[in-house]
Amino acid sequence: LDKIETSPIGFLTTHVLDTANGIPAAGMFIELKRISDNTILKQFITNADGRLDKPALSGSEFKSGSYELQFHVGEYFAALGTPIAPTPFLDVVPIRFGIDNPESHYHVPLLCSPWSFSTYRGS
Repeated sequence: LDKIETSPIGFLTTHVLDTANGIPAAGMFIELKRISDNTILKQFITNADGRLDKPALSGSEFKSGSYELQFHVGEYFAALGTPIAPTPFLDVVPIRFGIDNPESHYHVPLLCSPWSFSTYRGS
């Protein structure tokens, strides 16, 4: 029998919560990079819920490998009018992660303030 090729069913999502103000981080600029060749794959702006309107990666784009999401938190808090120094303590927050199984859902959330951040593998 011939082998039927299908796209992976897994996908990558993210969302951002502004823990300083207790709100979703709407309007935050995010870049997605592939680590192996340092290529920027996509750029996004979070929606009103602090999420992307569609998966960051899915289908044939969703492959095993190492990636980095760059969250532009300094720009976000400056636009919000949050008092921060001219040189923000946190500017671009990089989160590096690996995709091992392209059949799974990978969710990489960011919780952030102008002075701290955390992440975890969500669901």
